[in-house]
Amino acid sequence: MFKRGTKAASISSQVWLFANNFFKHPAMLGSIVPSSPFLVNDVLAQVDWKKAELLVEYGPGVGTITQEILKRMRPDAKLVVIELNPQFVQFLKTRIQDPRLHVVLGSASEARSVLAGLHLPRANYIISGIPYSLIPDPVRRDILEQARQILTPDGALLVYQFTDAVLPYLKSSFGSVRQNFQLFNILPARIFYCTP
Repeated sequence: MFKRGTKAASISSQVWLFANNFFKHPAMLGSIVPSSPFLVNDVLAQVDWKKAELLVEYGPGVGTITQEILKRMRPDAKLVVIELNPQFVQFLKTRIQDPRLHVVLGSASEARSVLAGLHLPRANYIISGIPYSLIPDPVRRDILEQARQILTPDGALLVYQFTDAVLPYLKSSFGSVRQNFQLFNILPARIFYCTP
Protein backbone atom coordinates (compact mmCIF):
# COMPACT_ATOMS: atom_id res chain seq x y z
CA MET A 1 0.00 0.00 0.00
CA PHE A 2 1.37 3.34 -1.02
CA LYS A 3 1.47 6.28 1.32
CA ARG A 4 -0.10 9.64 0.40
CA GLY A 5 0.08 11.06 -3.12
CA THR A 6 -1.58 10.39 -6.40
CA LYS A 7 -1.01 7.20 -8.34
CA ALA A 8 0.28 9.18 -11.35
CA ALA A 9 2.83 11.06 -9.23
CA SER A 10 3.92 7.80 -7.65
CA ILE A 11 4.39 6.10 -11.04
CA SER A 12 6.35 9.05 -12.46
CA SER A 13 8.65 9.12 -9.43
CA GLN A 14 9.20 5.36 -9.80
CA VAL A 15 10.08 5.70 -13.49
CA TRP A 16 12.39 8.67 -12.84
CA LEU A 17 14.23 6.88 -10.04
CA PHE A 18 14.55 3.70 -12.10
CA ALA A 19 15.83 5.51 -15.23
CA ASN A 20 18.20 7.69 -13.21
CA ASN A 21 19.73 4.62 -11.58
CA PHE A 22 19.97 2.83 -14.93
CA PHE A 23 22.27 5.58 -16.22
CA LYS A 24 24.35 5.46 -13.04
CA HIS A 25 24.51 1.65 -12.74
CA PRO A 26 23.38 -0.05 -15.99
CA ALA A 27 24.89 -3.39 -14.95
CA MET A 28 22.68 -3.47 -11.85
CA LEU A 29 19.42 -3.03 -13.78
CA GLY A 30 19.76 -4.28 -17.34
CA SER A 31 16.85 -2.10 -18.55
CA ILE A 32 16.04 1.60 -18.66
CA VAL A 33 12.37 1.14 -17.69
CA PRO A 34 10.54 -1.08 -15.16
CA SER A 35 8.78 -4.27 -16.27
CA SER A 36 5.54 -3.96 -18.25
CA PRO A 37 2.19 -5.12 -16.81
CA PHE A 38 2.20 -7.92 -19.43
CA LEU A 39 5.51 -9.27 -18.16
CA VAL A 40 4.51 -8.88 -14.51
CA ASN A 41 1.27 -10.81 -15.10
CA ASP A 42 3.04 -13.58 -17.05
CA VAL A 43 5.62 -14.06 -14.30
CA LEU A 44 3.14 -13.99 -11.42
CA ALA A 45 0.66 -16.28 -13.20
CA GLN A 46 3.14 -19.08 -12.47
CA VAL A 47 2.63 -18.73 -8.69
CA ASP A 48 0.21 -20.92 -6.74
CA TRP A 49 -0.95 -18.19 -4.36
CA LYS A 50 -2.80 -20.59 -2.06
CA LYS A 51 0.40 -22.40 -1.12
CA ALA A 52 2.78 -19.43 -1.25
CA GLU A 53 3.67 -18.75 2.39
CA LEU A 54 7.09 -17.22 1.78
CA LEU A 55 8.23 -15.47 -1.38
CA VAL A 56 11.61 -13.89 -2.10
CA GLU A 57 12.28 -11.30 -4.78
CA TYR A 58 15.80 -10.61 -6.04
CA GLY A 59 16.34 -7.07 -7.29
CA PRO A 60 12.92 -5.46 -6.72
CA GLY A 61 14.10 -2.06 -8.02
CA VAL A 62 11.28 0.43 -7.50
CA GLY A 63 8.77 -2.27 -6.56
CA THR A 64 6.88 -2.80 -9.83
CA ILE A 65 6.57 -6.55 -9.22
CA THR A 66 6.76 -6.23 -5.43
CA GLN A 67 3.46 -4.33 -5.29
CA GLU A 68 1.74 -6.89 -7.50
CA ILE A 69 3.04 -9.76 -5.37
CA LEU A 70 1.63 -8.08 -2.26
CA LYS A 71 -1.77 -7.64 -3.95
CA ARG A 72 -1.95 -11.36 -4.71
CA MET A 73 -0.39 -12.77 -1.51
CA ARG A 74 -2.27 -14.45 1.32
CA PRO A 75 -2.78 -12.26 4.41
CA ASP A 76 -0.48 -14.53 6.43
CA ALA A 77 2.27 -14.84 3.79
CA LYS A 78 5.61 -13.01 3.84
CA LEU A 79 7.67 -11.38 1.10
CA VAL A 80 11.41 -10.75 1.42
CA VAL A 81 12.95 -8.46 -1.18
CA ILE A 82 16.73 -8.28 -1.51
CA GLU A 83 18.12 -5.19 -3.25
CA LEU A 84 21.72 -4.00 -3.78
CA ASN A 85 20.86 -0.38 -4.48
CA PRO A 86 20.45 1.74 -1.29
CA GLN A 87 18.26 4.29 -3.12
CA PHE A 88 15.80 1.60 -4.14
CA VAL A 89 15.81 0.16 -0.62
CA GLN A 90 14.97 3.57 0.85
CA PHE A 91 12.29 4.13 -1.81
CA LEU A 92 10.63 0.78 -1.05
CA LYS A 93 10.75 1.29 2.72
CA THR A 94 9.26 4.77 2.38
CA ARG A 95 6.61 4.03 -0.25
CA ILE A 96 5.27 0.57 0.53
CA GLN A 97 3.69 0.06 3.93
CA ASP A 98 2.83 -3.60 4.42
CA PRO A 99 3.71 -5.68 7.50
CA ARG A 100 4.20 -8.75 5.30
CA LEU A 101 7.10 -7.07 3.45
CA HIS A 102 10.77 -7.29 4.55
CA VAL A 103 13.10 -5.02 2.54
CA VAL A 104 16.77 -6.02 2.82
CA LEU A 105 19.83 -4.18 1.52
CA GLY A 106 22.10 -6.89 0.18
CA SER A 107 22.95 -9.28 -2.61
CA ALA A 108 21.02 -12.28 -3.88
CA SER A 109 24.25 -14.18 -3.20
CA GLU A 110 23.48 -13.67 0.53
CA ALA A 111 19.91 -15.03 0.33
CA ARG A 112 20.51 -17.96 2.67
CA SER A 113 21.92 -15.74 5.43
CA VAL A 114 19.17 -13.13 4.86
CA LEU A 115 16.43 -15.71 5.51
CA ALA A 116 18.34 -17.12 8.49
CA GLY A 117 18.73 -13.60 9.92
CA LEU A 118 14.98 -13.07 9.64
CA HIS A 119 14.30 -16.51 11.19
CA LEU A 120 12.34 -17.55 8.13
CA PRO A 121 12.05 -21.04 6.62
CA ARG A 122 12.61 -22.03 2.99
CA ALA A 123 10.80 -20.06 0.29
CA ASN A 124 7.98 -21.39 -1.89
CA TYR A 125 8.93 -19.02 -4.71
CA ILE A 126 11.86 -16.84 -5.70
CA ILE A 127 11.17 -14.17 -8.33
CA SER A 128 14.25 -12.75 -9.99
CA GLY A 129 14.83 -10.12 -12.65
CA ILE A 130 18.47 -9.33 -11.86
CA PRO A 131 20.59 -9.22 -15.06
CA TYR A 132 22.43 -12.54 -14.80
CA SER A 133 24.33 -12.00 -18.06
CA LEU A 134 26.09 -8.99 -16.46
CA ILE A 135 27.01 -10.78 -13.21
CA PRO A 136 30.49 -12.38 -12.87
CA ASP A 137 30.38 -16.14 -13.39
CA PRO A 138 31.26 -17.25 -9.82
CA VAL A 139 28.64 -14.90 -8.30
CA ARG A 140 25.99 -16.02 -10.80
CA ARG A 141 26.64 -19.67 -9.95
CA ASP A 142 26.51 -18.91 -6.22
CA ILE A 143 23.20 -17.02 -6.55
CA LEU A 144 21.56 -19.91 -8.42
CA GLU A 145 22.98 -22.57 -6.09
CA GLN A 146 21.69 -20.68 -3.05
CA ALA A 147 18.32 -20.19 -4.75
CA ARG A 148 17.99 -23.95 -5.12
CA GLN A 149 19.00 -24.48 -1.48
CA ILE A 150 16.52 -22.00 0.00
CA LEU A 151 13.53 -23.30 -1.96
CA THR A 152 11.13 -25.86 -0.56
CA PRO A 153 11.24 -29.23 -2.41
CA ASP A 154 8.15 -28.20 -4.42
CA GLY A 155 9.22 -24.55 -4.75
CA ALA A 156 10.15 -22.67 -7.92
CA LEU A 157 12.54 -20.00 -9.14
CA LEU A 158 10.93 -17.61 -11.64
CA VAL A 159 13.48 -15.69 -13.71
CA TYR A 160 12.77 -13.04 -16.34
CA GLN A 161 15.58 -11.86 -18.62
CA PHE A 162 16.17 -10.11 -21.94
CA THR A 163 18.51 -12.85 -23.23
CA ASP A 164 18.82 -16.60 -22.71
CA ALA A 165 22.44 -16.31 -21.48
CA VAL A 166 21.40 -17.60 -18.04
CA LEU A 167 19.78 -20.76 -19.43
CA PRO A 168 22.85 -23.09 -19.17
CA TYR A 169 23.32 -22.01 -15.55
CA LEU A 170 19.66 -22.62 -14.74
CA LYS A 171 19.81 -26.07 -16.32
CA SER A 172 22.90 -26.99 -14.32
CA SER A 173 21.31 -25.89 -11.02
CA PHE A 174 17.69 -27.05 -11.47
CA GLY A 175 16.12 -30.35 -12.49
CA SER A 176 13.44 -28.76 -14.66
CA VAL A 177 13.49 -25.47 -16.59
CA ARG A 178 10.42 -24.39 -18.59
CA GLN A 179 10.53 -21.35 -20.86
CA ASN A 180 8.08 -18.70 -22.01
CA PHE A 181 8.37 -15.41 -23.90
CA GLN A 182 6.68 -12.03 -23.44
CA LEU A 183 6.84 -9.79 -26.49
CA PHE A 184 5.01 -6.83 -24.94
CA ASN A 185 7.80 -5.47 -22.81
CA ILE A 186 10.68 -3.05 -23.37
CA LEU A 187 12.72 -5.17 -24.21
CA PRO A 188 10.89 -8.44 -25.06
CA ALA A 189 11.56 -10.82 -22.18
CA ARG A 190 12.18 -14.50 -21.59
CA ILE A 191 10.61 -16.15 -18.56
CA PHE A 192 12.11 -19.26 -16.99
CA TYR A 193 10.22 -21.48 -14.50
CA CYS A 194 12.77 -23.59 -12.60
CA THR A 195 12.10 -26.34 -10.08
CA PRO A 196 14.61 -28.40 -8.08
